[in-house]
Amino acid sequence: MGWSLQMPLRILSYNIQRGGIGREDALATVILEADVDVVILQEATRRDVVARLAARTGFAEYGVSPGRSLAFLSRFAIERHRWVRPRFSHHAFLEVVPSALNVHIVGVHLSAVHAAWTERRRVHELRALLAELAHQTRPHLVIGDFNTLAPGEELEVARLPRRLRLLVWLSGGRIRWQTIAIMLGAGYADAFRTAREAEPGATFPTWDPHVRLDYAFLPSDETAQLIDCRVLTEGAALRRASDHFPLRLELLVEGKTKG
Repeated sequence: MGWSLQMPLRILSYNIQRGGIGREDALATVILEADVDVVILQEATRRDVVARLAARTGFAEYGVSPGRSLAFLSRFAIERHRWVRPRFSHHAFLEVVPSALNVHIVGVHLSAVHAAWTERRRVHELRALLAELAHQTRPHLVIGDFNTLAPGEELEVARLPRRLRLLVWLSGGRIRWQTIAIMLGAGYADAFRTAREAEPGATFPTWDPHVRLDYAFLPSDETAQLIDCRVLTEGAALRRASDHFPLRLELLVEGKTKG
């Protein structure tokens, strides 16, 4: 077996909000209309919901773990997958390796809430992930809900729900956003900004999108493989399905061949 000509791989990152229970039809419609090969789900805490999504969308494989936020659907056979919770990290990461593709997909769901103390927690979680990735030799990508802001992007506190505005106020009214800057400083490229520099890319909330919480990152020396990265905002089912818009990534990867 060897690696052959490159082929496109289409990945969707989707926070399905509180397990997705009762919204399976709308979620399945969004996933089918996205036309992707692999879906990384966040807040996917219900095995029965993920199983129903796999059945309704025709994905051959899926993985979900009780008590974990991250799950996946795949049209490709999966060589291996696992949830990894680094020491001292609050959350596990999800690793998915398709059997016939030379790519390592890492799903992320960092701690929620816009506050100074949760940003410190996200920084800790991200550093733990980067320590794991330091040993990665295969082409890879990191995708999911980072629950934080990128450098140069602002949080419009007045547009947040009241309970979230209160948490920002308890943080002193200012939050030092560091998580994405650390990711960029570690040699990763923001796929959405690489593909669509001038677009806002807001993914949350669907009824008043004004903040970008969902990201995809590639090693900076692999951005030539990027075909596109965009937020899906068109479609009647999107606002019924979740409070997040999904992020769709397309890139070239090497496929495995005999010989």
